[in-house]
Amino acid sequence: MRLSVLLVATLISALLTACGSPSPRPAGTPETITHAPLPVSEKGNEVAFYALGLIDTGYRFGGKNPEAGLDCSGMVSYIYAQALGLKVQGSAADIARRGRPLEPGNLRPGDLVFFNTRNQPFSHVGIYVGDARFVHAPSSNGRVRIDRLNDRYYAQRFEAARSFLD
Repeated sequence: MRLSVLLVATLISALLTACGSPSPRPAGTPETITHAPLPVSEKGNEVAFYALGLIDTGYRFGGKNPEAGLDCSGMVSYIYAQALGLKVQGSAADIARRGRPLEPGNLRPGDLVFFNTRNQPFSHVGIYVGDARFVHAPSSNGRVRIDRLNDRYYAQRFEAARSFLD
């Protein structure tokens, strides 16, 4: 009897072990999908953190500082100046023309995302913060907020990504 209980316990233990985590595969096996992660940009992280700190700041057309209110390009100009001491000025379209083009799959925190929201190319800009999210100052809702690139409204209006970082 004791032997059969021990045998059953061993069998249950072996079955439970088989249901545990799979053993790690060596990198490079055909079943493993590998890609090099994009390098982290310290400057980009500073820009992203600064942008997140402005969530809920009031919107004002032409606004260039949080006390008076911000519009989208004013927010970008303000954040880049404060976080990096970098002059990024003008309208969203002006900023888009000066930035280095990026493939959307290469976005890193601190990069800029541009949209056609007024039937004009590059009429809106936001700061990418990671995880398919961006901080921006839309006129709707009247506050700086965070949205997702794959939200239907923004996905349909996405135009380009640009960078002023390394």
